[in-house]
Parts: sequence; C-alpha cells; structure tokens
Amino acid sequence: MWKTEMRNPNTMHIDKCETTEILRLIQAENVVAVDAVANAIPQIARACDAIEASIRAGGRLIYMGAGSSGRIGVLDAVECPPTYGVPRELVVGLIAGGYDCMFRAAEGAEDSAEAGIADLRAIDLAKEDAVVGISAAGNAGYVAAALEYARSLGCVTIGITSNFGSRLDLESDIAIVTDTGPEPITGSTRMKAGSAQKMVCNMLTTTVMTRLGMVYENLMINLKPTNIKLRRRVISIVCEILSCTEEEAVRRLDTHNWSIRDVVDHREGM
Repeated sequence: MWKTEMRNPNTMHIDKCETTEILRLIQAENVVAVDAVANAIPQIARACDAIEASIRAGGRLIYMGAGSSGRIGVLDAVECPPTYGVPRELVVGLIAGGYDCMFRAAEGAEDSAEAGIADLRAIDLAKEDAVVGISAAGNAGYVAAALEYARSLGCVTIGITSNFGSRLDLESDIAIVTDTGPEPITGSTRMKAGSAQKMVCNMLTTTVMTRLGMVYENLMINLKPTNIKLRRRVISIVCEILSCTEEEAVRRLDTHNWSIRDVVDHREGM
C-alpha cells in the first residue's frame, strides 16, 4: 500500500478529541510536510535549473495535475503574471477534466491517460517546454501519461509526488518526492501532501523568476499597478529602492509608464 493511503497511527483517536487537540494533531502533521520539503531541496534545485533553462530557450513551464494536485498547479500558474509581470502563456496550469474541475470535483478524470496527452497537444507542446506533473500518490494516469508523452518530444519532465516508487518517481527526468507519510485523515491528500505540493510549486516559480531577473533584491520589480493596493505597493517599492518621497516616486513612475524596472534603470540624477 502507498504511504499516502495508509492509516496514521498518530491520529486514530482524532474522532474522540476536543477541538484544540484535533488542531494540535493536525499541526504536528503539518510539520512533517515542511520537513519533507526540506529533504527534497536537492531535487527541487535540479528542477529549478531545468525550468530556467527551458524558459531561456523559449519554452514554457507547464503544470499537469488532477483533483487537488491540479488545482495547486493552476493556482501557482495564474499567480505568476500578477506577481512577476510575465505573460500568461509562460506558466500554464492544466487540470484533469478542464476548467470546471477547478470548482467541482470529478475524481474519475485523473484516470484518463488519453486526456492528459490531448491537453498537452491542445497547447502545442514543444520540446523546449518543461512539464511538471503533480500527483500525491504518483500514479494518476492523466499525469503519468502526459509526462511520458512530453518526454517523447524531448521536454524535460518533473514529477512531484509523496510516494517513492510511484510512476512519477520512477519515470520523471527529475523526481521531487516529498515523503509526507499517512495523512491525518486517511487518504485525504489535500492535507499534508497538498501542503508539500504547494510549497514546492512556490519554490519552483519563485526561484526561477528570481533567477530570470524578475526580482530586484527581494522586491517584485515587474509588479503592475492593476488595483489600489498594488498601486500603493508599486509606489512603496520605488520609494524603498530610490530612498525618495512618494511624490518623487509617482513623478518618476508617471514618466516611465508605471514600470518599476524602467524607473530603476533610469535612476541617475537622484
């Protein structure tokens, strides 16, 4: 039996616990997820370098997943443009069953190998792309078949799973195995396994975008002022970098079409 499907001996009495005790049990297991990610850092680093190389070669980062794992990939993909100012097409999230499955579970969709391949063909997968498959158990047909197809085209393939010996572990070019063990509620991999997946995805895109120059020091240099909060953040970032007043920051931003990068590149004369 896969670890993600086993019963957790630490929580077999959870149904008899008071609220605070339930929360402490869950939090103790959350720490396991954090440690599992830490243990996988060497593999995460390899994946970051491979994704960076793919993007520099003109490729994209493509997430593939089913159910909770698919939603985590889509979430990371859609947050890259507002965070780093990159085109929406650069980081793509695909979920088994399509758009509706972001909001309504269709668990049977994860078994369709044909659908995984078809979804990659629909976005014109190219050999320059990096494909990241996400599956807690590591054996979802939608994901595993998609990675196999991607490899056949020459793409680098990366698997994120919580089970050693699973298809994603054995068949990916780079396997990131976050060994989170049995869940607090048996088989509910939206818990520890999902937390680990979210952390890994955050690490992949944050590291890659930083390496690609989308971050200045630890500031979002490509941020777009698309609402009141973000406009204030853009002003604050310019003030921080240039050590200037808000009035001066706004003046310079107006001059450079509200591009932080352009303001920083033309900061002479301060």
